[in-house]
Amino acid sequence: MNYEVTDCIDAGTEYCPCHLAEVGECILCSQLSGKTFCDCINWKGVCIYQEYVWNGEKAKAQRKNYFCKVLKKEIIENKVVIFTLLTTHKIAQDLMHPGSYIFMRSPKTTQFYDAPISIMDVNTEENWIKVAIEIKGIKTKTINNLEENENMLIRAPFWNGIFGLKNIYSAEDGVSLIVARGIGQAPMIPVLKKLYSNGNRLIVILDKANYREAFINEYLINYDCRVIECNTLEKGELSGELKEIISRCIEEEKINLLHCDGPDILNFKLVEFVEGRVKTASCNNARMCCGEGVCGSCSARFKGHVVKRLCKIQTEPKKLFEGRRLI
Repeated sequence: MNYEVTDCIDAGTEYCPCHLAEVGECILCSQLSGKTFCDCINWKGVCIYQEYVWNGEKAKAQRKNYFCKVLKKEIIENKVVIFTLLTTHKIAQDLMHPGSYIFMRSPKTTQFYDAPISIMDVNTEENWIKVAIEIKGIKTKTINNLEENENMLIRAPFWNGIFGLKNIYSAEDGVSLIVARGIGQAPMIPVLKKLYSNGNRLIVILDKANYREAFINEYLINYDCRVIECNTLEKGELSGELKEIISRCIEEEKINLLHCDGPDILNFKLVEFVEGRVKTASCNNARMCCGEGVCGSCSARFKGHVVKRLCKIQTEPKKLFEGRRLI
């Protein structure tokens, strides 16, 4: 059966119902999305409509801004900066899971400078979070101007940095394959931790892209990863070497999951290549501005006049490209 099982990453949390419910655009609740009867998809154990009514028929308070002290700043090859930020215990706990991310900016700038950045690592005992940023545009350059002991401004927590989360959580006591390219090394770390804690052996296919060296070697050692370095893309297509490695892993290792942290073209080609042979998960590369489904920056259009807000909707990676309108 080829139907899509969708979910909302915020459903059942302290941030639900959100502003989408106020305008009849709720992802899960039928009565808050234009229907006159109860026909919720993917029941979460909490009645979103009831929560909406109890809250005075308005959205609950959304994410707040926090000042975080920069404990450490590491510059990697003048292209990547790794920040270690001191935060509250609750925020550190909320950002422990795969797919967690934050919006961050310099306190000297306005909210237009908010940049969505995936969480690389979290320590709930010392209450710090670690993020890696590739310096490219105006937002990342202004963030890079901050130094140690200065304050960073973050908006958190957000969780939809990965599609196919249920496949990551259900992969247990087997062999999991992870493909990472370039800056995708950073959001790969929470996935490594979760898969390792589930009793899986880990195989990592690492493409350093434009970097001379990988900046996650410490984690690869700590989680006993078998590392295979190779070029993943050649002229917009999967390299022959990558196809051979993946096919061999599927046949010989019986892998239970293929997870990819790379550009959309790599995610798409991998999902297409392994279709039906193994469960998949991938990073979320949507352009985001608000993270709440309101601004429309993350919206993607699909056939049948379907619009998906990729900052909130949680689905299988293959459904991100199936029937997607590119113009």
